[in-house]
Amino acid sequence: MDDEDQAAVSRSTWPPPPFFWKDFTPAAIERIDQLRHERAEADNITDPKAIQSIHLEGLPRDLRNLQPPPEPADGRWRVFGANYQLADELPSLDGTEIRRLVPNQEERDQDGKHFDRALTMKRLAKSLLLNFLELTGILSINPAEANDKILDIRDLFYNFHHLINEYRPHQARESLISMMQATLDRTRAETNAIRDAKEKVERVLEGLGSLKVEDETSQPDSSSAMNGQSKTDEKAAWLADSDEMWRGVLEETL
Repeated sequence: MDDEDQAAVSRSTWPPPPFFWKDFTPAAIERIDQLRHERAEADNITDPKAIQSIHLEGLPRDLRNLQPPPEPADGRWRVFGANYQLADELPSLDGTEIRRLVPNQEERDQDGKHFDRALTMKRLAKSLLLNFLELTGILSINPAEANDKILDIRDLFYNFHHLINEYRPHQARESLISMMQATLDRTRAETNAIRDAKEKVERVLEGLGSLKVEDETSQPDSSSAMNGQSKTDEKAAWLADSDEMWRGVLEETL
């Protein structure tokens, strides 16, 4: 595949499978696994994960696509027409046409005072409202002089957005903590429900066991013939209650 076809494929919305998918045959996979194990024996590597992550050099042409490429030297790569980089850092406002209205991270907290982002963003929000009112006044009097005020509002928005983006790592950590806590709470609730169902089942089984022992130890007697029917009715009623309990246990479990 030439460069133009490859570029067209990378820019399409739903690109077709890569052209090298035909290289992933069982025979080729077995060959590269054998080469990895031979390299692992030579380097005294026994960890299976470390063996699978071995990067082999000088592979034949039909095996080169069976191992992932090494990390890019400059830390940048391109996927489906979009550029990515390993060090995903927040770009700085320095070196751009945007005026910095808040101190850099290196310049903060140097005077012994804590840099309060919330207070700074409140001040920027009030400045935005004030500049917007000034812009409306300028537009009503002399619209030709509104360009400077529009640039001021732009710089305020960029600085405000930059401070918000500094919260992204904290937001990611808190989101991960919230997801893990929700998973833990759900697992604990399911475990408690299973334990409750287990206790109910054990109580039902104990009741059934006591009825069985009572039937085996009881001897038919002419004096108890009067109470036979009443015991049978009690047993039937108890079994009916047990059936209802079983249904409740099954419903709660499912």
